Amino acid sequence: MDEAGRIAIMARVLGAGGPGIEVGIGDDAAVLSPPATRLVWTIDEQVEGVHFRRHLVSWRDVGWRSYMAAASDVAAMGAVPWCALAALVVPEDVDDAALEAIAGGQREAADAARAPVVGGNLARGSVMSIATTFLGTCERPIERCGAVPGDGLWMAGRVGLAAAGMRALEEGKGTAPGLAAAVSAWRSPRALLTEGRAMAGHAHAAVDVSDGLACDAGHLADASGVQLVLDEVALLEDKGLRDAAGALGASALDLALHGGEDYALVAAGPTAIEGFRRIGEIRAGRGLVLRGVTGERPIEPRGFDHFAR
Repeated sequence: MDEAGRIAIMARVLGAGGPGIEVGIGDDAAVLSPPATRLVWTIDEQVEGVHFRRHLVSWRDVGWRSYMAAASDVAAMGAVPWCALAALVVPEDVDDAALEAIAGGQREAADAARAPVVGGNLARGSVMSIATTFLGTCERPIERCGAVPGDGLWMAGRVGLAAAGMRALEEGKGTAPGLAAAVSAWRSPRALLTEGRAMAGHAHAAVDVSDGLACDAGHLADASGVQLVLDEVALLEDKGLRDAAGALGASALDLALHGGEDYALVAAGPTAIEGFRRIGEIRAGRGLVLRGVTGERPIEPRGFDHFAR
């Protein structure tokens, strides 16, 4: 099918209605009516061979994951989702049925977030990629730089499970006992938008966990100029993670600290936040510390890095 036909597929599957959406898919550009508040914008790209491999996911999963990865950044700012745009680079061997499945995954994710895809672009290229621009609104964005000594460290969602799921699929263990939840966590992650909004008025700083808890929590510590203490016992309370790690012969703690693509939210604040559990604290100093039953030790803010050798 030609470009016009493929755009018609995207328009039919995705639609473009919603508050403040004057013109959606089908024109040269979307036309939006910004609300009388702050806009929060982000962009995230899912690239074949880097973020996914075809034999590990369905095309529906690719569409879903590309949308939710961008939505998670807006959730971390405490914003309300508004709308999104998606630019797809499509290789010649991705047929119309695959493209419709990708759009279907995007549409399912957009419906779950209540933020439609209102436009974007299609281009041909050598590798499949989807760049999603996501817009949200809020009165006061929650940045990474506001944590202060004395704050508790709170987390919504799970960490380590998605990395376990990807490893299970890579090792051909996707249907093994104890790994179904992990595989689902990697194939179909969910941006924690409700939990993100619950941070308003409670969190001094926040970050989403896309590259690994230690890595992303390290960004929060650096931006705020504080030391972040993670509680090992709290991190290992997740029985699903422990079961998945056992099935893989892996370290549950290593998965929790350094696995990525869970899209959990980590917040620093003085009081409990609805939907969050305490996993540590903020104190004066620099860097990351892990507190275990035998004491404390520094940990490296290691996780996924696009440009690390």
